[in-house]
Amino acid sequence: MAEQGSGTRSRTRRWLTRYPRALPVALFALISAITLLSLVSLERGQDQRASSQLRSRAIAVASALERRTNSSSAYLRAGAALLASLPDVPYDQFSRFVSELRLDSVYRGPEGIGWAPVVRPADLAALEERVSRETGRRFRVEPPLAGTQPFLVPVAYLHPDTERNRRAIGYDMYSEPVRRATMREAERTARPTATRKIVLRQEGTGTAPGFLIYMPVFEAAPGGARRLKGFIYSPFNARDFLASALELEDAGTYSVELYDGDPASSELLASSGELVGDEHETIQRTIPVANNPWVLVVRSSEGGGLSGLSMATLIFGLLVASLLMLLVRMLTQQAMEDEASLAWFEEQASIRNSLTRELNHRVKNTLANVLSIIALTRRRATSLAEFADGLDGRIRALSATHDLLTNSDWGTTPVRAVVEAELLPYAQGSDHIVGLEGPAVELAPNDALSLGLAIHELATNAAKYGALSRAGGRVSVRWRLTSERLVRVEWQERGGPPVPDVRNRGFGTDLIERIVAHELKNPVQLVFEREGVNCVLTIPIRRPSEFAMRAARAEPTPPVARLMRR
Repeated sequence: MAEQGSGTRSRTRRWLTRYPRALPVALFALISAITLLSLVSLERGQDQRASSQLRSRAIAVASALERRTNSSSAYLRAGAALLASLPDVPYDQFSRFVSELRLDSVYRGPEGIGWAPVVRPADLAALEERVSRETGRRFRVEPPLAGTQPFLVPVAYLHPDTERNRRAIGYDMYSEPVRRATMREAERTARPTATRKIVLRQEGTGTAPGFLIYMPVFEAAPGGARRLKGFIYSPFNARDFLASALELEDAGTYSVELYDGDPASSELLASSGELVGDEHETIQRTIPVANNPWVLVVRSSEGGGLSGLSMATLIFGLLVASLLMLLVRMLTQQAMEDEASLAWFEEQASIRNSLTRELNHRVKNTLANVLSIIALTRRRATSLAEFADGLDGRIRALSATHDLLTNSDWGTTPVRAVVEAELLPYAQGSDHIVGLEGPAVELAPNDALSLGLAIHELATNAAKYGALSRAGGRVSVRWRLTSERLVRVEWQERGGPPVPDVRNRGFGTDLIERIVAHELKNPVQLVFEREGVNCVLTIPIRRPSEFAMRAARAEPTPPVARLMRR
């Protein structure tokens, strides 16, 4: 049983370490999927409730509009019956009739009730004189009668008598095509008929849309026929009409739009409310308004965001998924750390063995270079002091470059750092000038050692015989990239003592032309001009894999040791 439990834990650990990211993500995805399914179900139910409420609201607003128009039509029918029984329509009797009608508080929405008689051209002057006398105001019909128009239908009375309604007094409604077509339809059907979208005369210079409802009034004619006497009508401002209907059924958090025919911006009569957030749903209903079909559009103002219950479900589901993912992630991390610890111990043992072999190899190379320098210095030295000074300087040059390599963990070393380390003793003086110029270029360890030896020899020679031995002397070291894998380093001396034509070949020349050139695998141009020494070194730029400390390669014997054996 114990072995079975251990095997189960081992398999679990292997799964955790083999799929460190997949298991937490899969668990998070599973819980998130369950949460999303719950959200979809909740939102679907919420949408169904919202759609039902929107339909109910649209039905209620449509009913309120119909009740308003039906009430107006009923009053116009009653007025038409009264006016048809009178031989004439005097101003006082019409005013009393309208005043009694408006005692009903339900009759709201229209701007009033008016009377527009049918007038033949021969009777126009008599009508203007009679209405002016009855109302006490000058009454004139406009616009003038057109040649093809058989009669006029001017507005004689319009109550209530307000400044706004007086703008319509005297206007021949039969002269305007929309009004004329509606009056003809009302005469044909003998029932209240609404016009299409128009601008009322009451608006003056305004452009607010409105409409009219006409009810024809007939009188008896000889022979038992009937003759059109005029029209009793009601003008409506569309915005006020919609607002009065919404007083009965408040639109609440919905947008309501009323169109004359197809819903289009050019046919919009009135609108109420503004949508909050994204549009959720739209309901359209056709409303018969006084023998004229209108379209009511009700839009939901609810935004596209989640409901409160859905948001709470989402937060709770994501919280549970995150906590479970974090827990599995912690277990996975612990298992990975255990595996990493074992791998680290194995790696450290391998690194320790590799470093030991590498250290032995580098120490042997360094000792071989030192022995070669000692041998060559001894051959060229004429005294013990000269031998000691030459050996001391060259060993210090190796030491300075070794310090740079040690600081970089035997990685790449900048050209500028190598040159500055060798010229540091001479750059601090004020009696000569040392200039360095070049881009940032990194060298491999062995190449940096070779460059350091060359710069040391050139600087030592300049301090003894060249530009660094005299006040005002100048040493310039410039380097530039000639390709992606080569850098060109130029040493130039000026301002020092003239270089003699005949001179002895020293160790520095051998070191630069043989050892450094061989190590860099590129020839060295060393020219002793009259004005000073010029030296050009071409150094390879190697990839880190070519000199990595644990790279599997067999390094050749240093050229210094081979030269010493010659």
